[in-house]
Amino acid sequence: MVAEGSKAYDTVVVGAGPAGLTAAMYCARAGLNCVVIEMLSPGGQMAQTEHLENYPGFFHSTSGYELSEIMSEQATNFGAQLVYDQVASVDFQACPKVLKMSDGELLAKTVIIATGARPAKLGVPGEEEFMGAGVSYCATCDGNFFKGKDVCVVGGGDTAVADAIYLSRICRKVYILVRRDVLRATAIYNTKLKEFDNVEIVWNTVVDSIDGEDGMVTGVSVRNVVRGDNKIIPASACFVAIGTVPNTEFLDGSLELGHTGRIVTNDVCETSVPGVYAIGDVRMKSLYQVTTAVADGAVAAEAAAEYLIQHE
Repeated sequence: MVAEGSKAYDTVVVGAGPAGLTAAMYCARAGLNCVVIEMLSPGGQMAQTEHLENYPGFFHSTSGYELSEIMSEQATNFGAQLVYDQVASVDFQACPKVLKMSDGELLAKTVIIATGARPAKLGVPGEEEFMGAGVSYCATCDGNFFKGKDVCVVGGGDTAVADAIYLSRICRKVYILVRRDVLRATAIYNTKLKEFDNVEIVWNTVVDSIDGEDGMVTGVSVRNVVRGDNKIIPASACFVAIGTVPNTEFLDGSLELGHTGRIVTNDVCETSVPGVYAIGDVRMKSLYQVTTAVADGAVAAEAAAEYLIQHE
């Protein structure tokens, strides 16, 4: 795929999560020729969220998938194009900027990176072997496969506790494996967790391996970091929710990254390369939520429009 007439798009948005879709909507409403490149489907991590209770305007909650569909429709209705492909490499020093994909390349006057992040892995024996056969990074995607069974959730943040609450409704027993003696999850999740008597928190615990037989998970080998003792928790699945890793490999050093591997930006989401912006979970900031992602998208789109005015 090549930009129509070999002309550069005003803005190419890479990624169709809430940040990217908001950026595309604002760009299109501003009259910019905008295209969104998405590898899988709109919504990103948001699309895998069962309930969004803290998104303004949705007091009675909605699913992340539903909100993803609404945002995607908004962006395309305003004129943004949605293309399903994957950016393999970039050349931000070229003018216009070049994004190379599996099927040709795109030229862009400005670029907005909204590639988000993917679930972090434990890096223990058995994790790769049993992926898709009891090891999962999405409770709402795979939880129903383990209805009535015992499962483990690894992590102590909001995502882990939300996963445990979701699984408690369909599984017989849910173990939350927390490496510390306190949950990092916000107060509302801690309060909700107390409503479920089939959830057990295993404190000061790390996973040494994920065990299985005949191609399926049968248990999780854990170690108490205080006492040093080991045990095996019988379980049919292990849901990993220990954080995320930013999707920046395709940039290959073309932008400045921070100590977490996320892209460094200024207050208008501009990166170390003028005319290139980073938004959502892929950039360094203090809070990673859908609300901050959409805010980033709006800010970056306005900044890109201003950049185009100044350079054309």
